Amino acid sequence: MIKLLIADNHPIIRKGLEHLFSASTDIKIVGSVDDGDSILNFIKKNDVDIILTETDFPKLNGLTVLRYLKKDYPDIKTIIFSGQPEEVYGINAIKAGASGFISKSVNIITINEAILKVSKGGIYLSDALTQQLAFGAKSNKSGSFYKKLSTRESEVLKLLTIGRKNKEISKELNINEKTVSTYKARLMRKLKVNNLVDLVNQAKLSAEL
Repeated sequence: MIKLLIADNHPIIRKGLEHLFSASTDIKIVGSVDDGDSILNFIKKNDVDIILTETDFPKLNGLTVLRYLKKDYPDIKTIIFSGQPEEVYGINAIKAGASGFISKSVNIITINEAILKVSKGGIYLSDALTQQLAFGAKSNKSGSFYKKLSTRESEVLKLLTIGRKNKEISKELNINEKTVSTYKARLMRKLKVNNLVDLVNQAKLSAEL
């Protein structure tokens, strides 16, 4: 029986997944939490095989949680379950330590398949993104741009786009404020903008293309 922890800041999504898996003979939901801090607190006290988690949390974003898990809990596998575009964040999630990325638009069968595949040591991405990676197919503009970013740059950009200040980013990512400023400058160069407002707006526009 696969022990699954669900992490999402929307109660209706957590309850819906709990209901969908209640009759499963392969997967048992052992917990349900609503932010990154709660994930870490839960796994300190409970056995978990796989975490199905969102990335956009008010406390400790999902990509940062992946870093902690990779370092301190390497046996626990993580699947990102997100409304963000897979072509934008999927690869960076895998780079950060996730074992899969699922869009919130998929059906329960796909979620179940992803969990079973990851439990056996596999990596789960959609067929479309897998083919792009395997055959080098041209991705859209946003996918091409985000592939050029390091995982840390993606983390900083994500936090900037949701309104985090340098000091808050520094604390959340456990880096100093000068380093945050360095990443911000790199992102501005790559997005060819000169200020924070344009950086955030351009990042959001790229994600929508």
